[in-house]
Amino acid sequence: MPAPRRNQSAIGPLFQATFAWPYRFGVAGLCRLGARAWHVTLASLGCNIAAGWLLVDGQRFLPGVLLLPAGILDILDGGVARQRGEAGRAGAFLDSVLDRVSDFIVFACLAWSLAGQGNVLGSALALASLAVSLMTSQIRAEAEAVGLSLTEGLFQRIERYVALMIGLTAPGALTPVLAILTALGAITVAQRVASVWKAGRKRVPI
Repeated sequence: MPAPRRNQSAIGPLFQATFAWPYRFGVAGLCRLGARAWHVTLASLGCNIAAGWLLVDGQRFLPGVLLLPAGILDILDGGVARQRGEAGRAGAFLDSVLDRVSDFIVFACLAWSLAGQGNVLGSALALASLAVSLMTSQIRAEAEAVGLSLTEGLFQRIERYVALMIGLTAPGALTPVLAILTALGAITVAQRVASVWKAGRKRVPI
């Protein structure tokens, strides 16, 4: 049974150590139900779409709760693919693209909702959080395109999910959480740029 993938982020190692067995149990349960990896990926996307719709409707708590199953399913889909022997480039590509779509839906809908409520600062921070999250993923994609492996970064997708859930469900926490998301996301972008630059400057011995 596959373990969670290693993730060199703020809470990635803690997640890997603490939730290894629940992760395996979840993967085993989904496989027993006959779920394929793309089923799990689409279910995660569906939860994010529902959360986005509720955000536009002006709700906060329920969308925050919906991010929990969305995040769990997003974590489990890769394990299901590996357990069923179906892991491959096509599935990884689909998962990556739909992850970006999910991020766009949630943050764009939140920015739209906050702007409609007159919270200009919150709306701007939501858009900034979206921008840095997309940049974080894009830098990794560009690094892999030139043959560099890139997994480090202080604030990655699991941290964004946890932070946004707190921001949406805890009263008065949304704007501060969005500010934290933007700041730590920008640090992560800088970390990844520096890591790629350092790796790219290393000379390959002849």
